[in-house]
Amino acid sequence: MSNREHRTLSVPEGVAGERIDSALTRVLGLSRTAVVKLLEDGDITTSGKAMAKSERVSAHQIIEVLMPAPINQDPIPLTPLEGLSIVYDDDAIVVIDKPVGCAAHPSPGWMGPTVVGALMAAGYSISTSGAAERQGIVHRLDVGTSGLMIVAKSDRAFRVLKDAFRNRMVDKMYHALIQGHMDPASGTIDAPIDRHPKEDHRFAVVATGKDSITHYEVIEFYRGVSLVKVELETGRTHQIRVHFSALNHPLVGDTTYGADPVLAKSLEMRRPWLHAKELSFDHPITGEHLSFCAPYPADLTRSLALLSDAVLP
Repeated sequence: MSNREHRTLSVPEGVAGERIDSALTRVLGLSRTAVVKLLEDGDITTSGKAMAKSERVSAHQIIEVLMPAPINQDPIPLTPLEGLSIVYDDDAIVVIDKPVGCAAHPSPGWMGPTVVGALMAAGYSISTSGAAERQGIVHRLDVGTSGLMIVAKSDRAFRVLKDAFRNRMVDKMYHALIQGHMDPASGTIDAPIDRHPKEDHRFAVVATGKDSITHYEVIEFYRGVSLVKVELETGRTHQIRVHFSALNHPLVGDTTYGADPVLAKSLEMRRPWLHAKELSFDHPITGEHLSFCAPYPADLTRSLALLSDAVLP
């Protein structure tokens, strides 16, 4: 006899118009991979018909979901990681400077280190509700992005921080090295983002996508590239990479989104030049305003040194 739960949902207005896979990822608290598997197995239906992952939902639509079997009994793999820098730590949160090559949390197909696994391996206690593989994760950085990241250590901190991110009360500032010279040198990119219509591993500017707003300001012009400060008003997956690529200024080293591989090689970049430089937020328990800044890692510093004799006036 299966112990899987049968759940009936009425689509909230807040996710109306989204694709079913994206909407249920937010509503159910499952990973997108888990939701896609349910869709592929025919375990998500509406009006008695199985739904496809490309279908969009409407407000108050009734959806039936056969939830996956509980997996909380499976331990999170411990993944010791050299170079994981702890910037701040207390009973409620830990702020880290994430190195490149580390995923936020375990996921199917990823065999490398994870933030959650590395922290647990180092003796940090992280215990929050929700999907077991996403313990404490209130926001994410890509595997190929370095920099500051908050992890919640308690349920209360997790809930407060998730709300803070959702309500855009966390200030996130990145530095990116982009191809070409931005003109104007400061501005706002306001262009909706969704999954690429033909390549599921990529995202793209899509007319029917989610609102996505990126503010930028050039820090320095180099020969053929610009170092820019980027502040996110929204936090879509790959948002910075997609927005600058859409303007024909892809991040140096970001060949997934159209960067020049020859330029990347000349600057010894093997990943997108992107670093989560500054992070400011109110502590989820005490309310104290916290601000942190993380230095560039060695690979980004090296690439700038290669450009240092080519600064434009």
